[in-house]
Amino acid sequence: MTEWEDDAYVLSARAHGESGAIVDLLTETHGRHAAHVAGAASRRMKPFLQAGARVVVNYRARVPDQLGSATLEPIGEGPSALFDDPLALACLSSAAAVIAGALPERQAHPGAFLAFEALIGCLPLTEVWPAVYVRFEAGLLQDLGFGLDLSRCAATGSVDDLVYVSPRTGRAVSRAAGEPYHDKMLILPPFMLSAQGGLNPGDIGAGMALTGHFLDQFVFAAMNRPLPAPRERLLERLRDAGAL
Repeated sequence: MTEWEDDAYVLSARAHGESGAIVDLLTETHGRHAAHVAGAASRRMKPFLQAGARVVVNYRARVPDQLGSATLEPIGEGPSALFDDPLALACLSSAAAVIAGALPERQAHPGAFLAFEALIGCLPLTEVWPAVYVRFEAGLLQDLGFGLDLSRCAATGSVDDLVYVSPRTGRAVSRAAGEPYHDKMLILPPFMLSAQGGLNPGDIGAGMALTGHFLDQFVFAAMNRPLPAPRERLLERLRDAGAL
């Protein structure tokens, strides 16, 4: 018998049977776990089965590899506070879908949990969260072992004037070293180098293109999957809002 309790975020839920659901959870210390939740269709539980809802999960399975059952105890009001902000909800859906698609099941990834927690905490800050979302994806790449090396120029070792990233290696490149190949390089927005870097027009789009390239190349292409559709919808909404 496997039993544990952990803090978790709901990533997704799909109906199962008359009143239950299979819920995909990102837990703090047990990684991503799916579990059957009885009574999930109840009026009390439905609001807390949305992506981003914070819960305490009590999990039980007869054998470790079997789909277990769980009870969920909601914490706080969940994502209902964002219902009047479609763009923030799109961000939350994208982050949950990227995590669900990228993380293997039942492997601890506390860094991913903390990054998701930090992103959710920033969602009420309209001017801030798009940059935090890009950093969230970069952190997820790091947690999966595919971190970007933005510390110095891959060609010269210089730490100054880093404005490009090699699409092959994920390493930073200085303006002078990258200029002959600028049409093949990915743009490195300043806010990814420093929290004091500031945001310029086009930076969020450049950041999303950067992390999206490496999520596709290193994570999703290896599983023969495209980037999750909710991420594409987030890009569309950010573009429509003039935020890219």
